[in-house]
Amino acid sequence: MNAAAVELTETSPGQFAARGPFTFATARLAREHGLAVLGATAAKDIHVDCGGISSSDSAGMTVLLDWLAYAKCSGRSLHYANLPDQVEALAHISDVLELLQKGV
Repeated sequence: MNAAAVELTETSPGQFAARGPFTFATARLAREHGLAVLGATAAKDIHVDCGGISSSDSAGMTVLLDWLAYAKCSGRSLHYANLPDQVEALAHISDVLELLQKGV
């Protein structure tokens, strides 16, 4: 798996786009890459468009939850848009859908 397969890029100040498969195979890379990108931004209010996530499973959902925890612990807000259907379905049965939809 190359690093380009999963990415979080800043499209404008505080605006990010998540792309690629967020699955068991890529979760570690997605988590580490995302934390590095989020850690490097000066933005206090972060918005992530998840419309580019091509596939996801419970590990991918966990990555998104981990990014929320990181933002909260670093005194920032983070909100997601365009969550994939797979993430919403898993979040619903895991009782974390509201957290993913509202952010921190």
